[in-house]
Amino acid sequence: MTLSNTGIVFDIERFSIHDGPGIRSTVFFKGCPLSCWWCHNPESQALEQEMWYWGRRCIRCGACLEICTQSAISLSNDSMITDEALCTACGDCVQVCQAEAREMVGRQVTVAEVMAEVEKDIVFYDESGGGVTFSGGEPLMQPEFLYALLQDCKEKGIRTAVDTSGLAAWKTLQSISELADLILYDLKLMDDGKHRRFTGVSNELILSNLRSLASQGSAIAVRVPIVPGINDDRTNLLRTGEFVASLPGVPPISLLPYHKAGVDKYARLKKSYALPEIQTPSDERMAEIAAMMTRFGLTVRVGG
Repeated sequence: MTLSNTGIVFDIERFSIHDGPGIRSTVFFKGCPLSCWWCHNPESQALEQEMWYWGRRCIRCGACLEICTQSAISLSNDSMITDEALCTACGDCVQVCQAEAREMVGRQVTVAEVMAEVEKDIVFYDESGGGVTFSGGEPLMQPEFLYALLQDCKEKGIRTAVDTSGLAAWKTLQSISELADLILYDLKLMDDGKHRRFTGVSNELILSNLRSLASQGSAIAVRVPIVPGINDDRTNLLRTGEFVASLPGVPPISLLPYHKAGVDKYARLKKSYALPEIQTPSDERMAEIAAMMTRFGLTVRVGG
């Protein structure tokens, strides 16, 4: 695979304990081919840089309005409004915003810059059995950059995991899986029609790629978000358990309870959130689902 020295990420989170074994650094790639209704990182979906606006922080000083060369910002009803059709995301307004109400989401980085961050915590990886997780968004949307990072980590003895939806050409996923120590594979819905409705894409390639990964003996951990009213019905849960149990090697499965941690981000990006009424499933409900999965002979964990 051709390597790329640069890519675009929107965060590097240190001391994570929910994105694979041990203490980890998680590198969040920008760009995702899915548009899940419950996505808690909406800033990850677009591949390009974006700007978001924290209305509660804004002091209406007008500095952004004055510096914008595109005339994309205006004051309306005591709120600073950005015309997305005119905004070029140049970042000038971010630089003059003293209240930090404007923020660029996503930045171009090099392999060396990412590695400089993740190498700070090598001692914690070694002591805890942790490492680096490449997440998103969908890291497979930037395969050349991901491959270069995985290669660098391997040379430095840093264990790696890739968190993926599996929606990529098999050749791409296979190349990445040969370098990664662990694939965290998201499995959302078994019914293709429902998958299309709630994520915007078919699950046909996703399921096929997961079968292929398991058949070649890759280290996999399946992760299933539990979203009430979307995929927690008995039919979907039984089909999910049956499918995972049928895979060669029978990978473990993690059940991830839905949460609302990302709801405020939609307002900052001026997007609507599709599931405002849904609540986090109770511990009791998660235990019921875990027991259902265990009956298939699966190793089940609740949480990341």
